[in-house]
Amino acid sequence: MVNDGVKEMIKAKALAHGFALCRISSPVVDQKHVQGLQHWVQSDMQADMAWMAEEVRMQRRMQPESMLQDVRSVITVAMTYSPPAYQLDEANEATEQGVISAYAHGDDYHDVMKKRLKALAADLDVLLGKHDQRVFVDTAPVLEHALAESSGLGWQGKHSLTIHRELGSWFLLGEIFTTAEIDADEAANNHCGTCSACLDVCPTQAIVAPYVVDARLCISYLTIEFDGFIPHPLRSLMGNHIYGCDDCQMVCPWNQHAAKVVLRLQDLNTWCDPLTPRGENHLPNLASLLRLDDDGFRQLFRKSPIKRTKRAGLLRNVCIAMGNSGNDLFVDDLLPALTDKEALVRGHAAWALGRLSCAENHQCISAALQHQLVDEVDVNAREEIILTIEYLRSKYDDA
Repeated sequence: MVNDGVKEMIKAKALAHGFALCRISSPVVDQKHVQGLQHWVQSDMQADMAWMAEEVRMQRRMQPESMLQDVRSVITVAMTYSPPAYQLDEANEATEQGVISAYAHGDDYHDVMKKRLKALAADLDVLLGKHDQRVFVDTAPVLEHALAESSGLGWQGKHSLTIHRELGSWFLLGEIFTTAEIDADEAANNHCGTCSACLDVCPTQAIVAPYVVDARLCISYLTIEFDGFIPHPLRSLMGNHIYGCDDCQMVCPWNQHAAKVVLRLQDLNTWCDPLTPRGENHLPNLASLLRLDDDGFRQLFRKSPIKRTKRAGLLRNVCIAMGNSGNDLFVDDLLPALTDKEALVRGHAAWALGRLSCAENHQCISAALQHQLVDEVDVNAREEIILTIEYLRSKYDDA
């Protein structure tokens, strides 16, 4: 068993490598988290993320000891990122701009964190002697919030994210599984109380119960993970979110003071530089994004997690944001998008044009839709165009 002095050295090394928090747990998750995962999957809340329900991955999440033979300890770390530099009302009212989740305002955290975790793991070889280790950043079948809670790093909030008393939830989690036996820290207590702010603010009511997020409704899932045509009833609820959603975090009482703490930490350390927000990801101009071609998209988001959506996914989201803006000046930007090479963009552009139609422009929009319908070969895009034409006909022919 590692003595307390070495354990504190591990935590000091974690801080030196750019992690704001480091805690230790055994490779076991509480039964409440196991049962919660089972209920979530049985209710199909994983949407089309089929890998979440795969039997092997399910077992690994419920039994973390299966992730590494003879694993004895899990080192959980937290890496902070800058909270949004704007208020929720300001973001909602930015009708010409899109909202990107704050963790994606800088470089891709997967790359940054994995590099830091590997460096920390190398230090552990020196501190503890050679042991088997595996590092994990988000993509592996690990119940990271459950492990964070059992390590005492923070508790899982009602929005499902981990909350720390000082840092709030403005951080990302990573783990090192090791065969070294390290004395576990005390588990965290829950401090959400009767608060329901995150449930109440969710635009799509995706937090269907405390600690339960239905991915089928979640804006983060819809704008990032989902690569298809977004269901019509959800589009108008998405507002101007084009990559992820921070609404539940922005109203959390624990985050009201946490933003100042996180920013102060970043002022004191140079290791946060890769995650420092870049201007192009701070409430970006929607019209400029819609004009991006493949090369422009790759160049703009080369180091950003936003590249995950690919150009088609991001521009789909931009079209929806435009449609929700109420700004009919976007019509001139959306009309060329009807002939975009991606059906996903063409179809959502058609929907957005219908939303922005008015007495002065509906004939122009209708003519453009009719023209595109002649050449449209994608079944989903055709359906979007037909539905929009029918909507315009019913709205203005009856006027």
